[in-house]
Amino acid sequence: MKCKICDCDTKVFEDPQLQKRYHYCENCHSIALDPIYYLSIEKENSLYNNHQNSLENDGYVKMFEDFLDYFWNDLPSGYKALDFGSGPTPVLSQLLQKRAVTVDCYDKFYQPEKCFENQSYDFITSTEVFEHLDNPKATLTLLSKHLKPQGIIALMTLFHHNNQEHFLTWWYRRDPTHILFYTPKTLKVLAEQCGLKLIKTDGKRIAVLRKR
Repeated sequence: MKCKICDCDTKVFEDPQLQKRYHYCENCHSIALDPIYYLSIEKENSLYNNHQNSLENDGYVKMFEDFLDYFWNDLPSGYKALDFGSGPTPVLSQLLQKRAVTVDCYDKFYQPEKCFENQSYDFITSTEVFEHLDNPKATLTLLSKHLKPQGIIALMTLFHHNNQEHFLTWWYRRDPTHILFYTPKTLKVLAEQCGLKLIKTDGKRIAVLRKR
C-alpha cells in the first residue's frame, strides 16, 4: 500500500493483540491502519455519540485552553476562525468566543453544513480529527484554501513515538475510529504538500502550520 501522506511504499506490520494490520512509511513516519478494518460510517458515528465532554469537565477545558495558549501569540491580526471537526459538544468554539473570536463550526456528523464555503479565516483549529481521516491530504488542502495569507492551522492529534514496539502497547491505537497516526515529521511533510509550513510543535500532540 502507498503512504496516504507522501505516496511512498510502506512496510506492513501486524498487531497480534488487536489482530489488525498497519502500514508504516519510512519516509514520513506515518502509520496507517489497513482499510479492511475501517468501521462503517454508522458505527463510527455511534461511537462519537458516546463522547460526554462539556464545559463542566475541567480537565477537558484545560486541555483546550493549553492548546489555545500554545499558538495564541502566533496568530495574525484578526480573529475569525473555523473549528473543523467540532464534535457533538463544541467546547473549543465556546472557549474561542470567550476570547472574542468569531467562530464557524463544521463537523461531518454534528454540524454538516459547509459553512466555510466562500469564507476565509485568520486561523483554523482541528482537534482530535486527523487521526480519523482516510485522506488527510485532501482535507488539509481544503482547509488551506480557506485560510487567509499568513493564517495558521492548529492541529491536535497524539503523536506516536516512531517505535513499533511502543506502538503495539500504545492506548491511542485501541480506538477503532483512529486510522492514521502521525509524528511531527509526518505533519511537516503533509503541510509542505498543501501550501503550508510547520512552524512549531510541542512534540506531543500539537502542530501549528502557517500558510505560505
